[in-house]
Amino acid sequence: MPFRLERSATVVSKAALMVLLAASLLVSGDFALAAISQGEKIIYNVSPAGKAEYEDMGLVDREGKTYWLVTFRTKLAGFSDLEEIYADPGTGLPLIVERHITWPLAKEHLIEEYDPLDNSLVIRKFMNDKVADEYKYKSDTPYHNAVLLPFSLRHVDDLDVGWSTVIRLQEVFTVTLVGIEDVKVNDRKVTAYHFTSKPDKFEIWVSKDKDRLPVLIKGTVGCSLSLQSHSSGQ
Repeated sequence: MPFRLERSATVVSKAALMVLLAASLLVSGDFALAAISQGEKIIYNVSPAGKAEYEDMGLVDREGKTYWLVTFRTKLAGFSDLEEIYADPGTGLPLIVERHITWPLAKEHLIEEYDPLDNSLVIRKFMNDKVADEYKYKSDTPYHNAVLLPFSLRHVDDLDVGWSTVIRLQEVFTVTLVGIEDVKVNDRKVTAYHFTSKPDKFEIWVSKDKDRLPVLIKGTVGCSLSLQSHSSGQ
């Protein structure tokens, strides 16, 4: 996710990428388990105008190692961002993320390398196959990936009102389950868990069913993401 890459990720994150960040605030490292469902596809409408698509590619081999691969593609006016997320199949924690960003007159390639044992993250920006910028981060807990984290909720047996957790992306957030309510998503009613974040940046509703899907996400800057369709994997 964006961090300090001012021109590229941070700006466009105010739409689809920003609201996916909100979804990631729901689970701490205690619940960072892989939720592999090969073939699963989820499409979101991004307000004011755009689409985002999540797809679970299952287990893949990369340079002799086995990873869980998920892709997430965002398309907005004049902008697209394809994320290829390679995660640990056992923990669900990210290990490598490749981002292919297209602007009207430029393209960018970013590689994020995570080390959960060292609690570190390195982000490199490539231009013409050469490293143009490099950013290094270190923490006292592992870093997570915003796209993968919501699906870790599938492993939480009991979600009661008042449930709260703290997680780390580039910032530290506390997220609390404040209620269970019905919300309207694409002209249908969905019973969902309602979460709020501290600092107060996001609200998110996750379906109260076996799929535990983020169905509606609202950011404080006026962006929103709503579930359009979901197809199960194998």
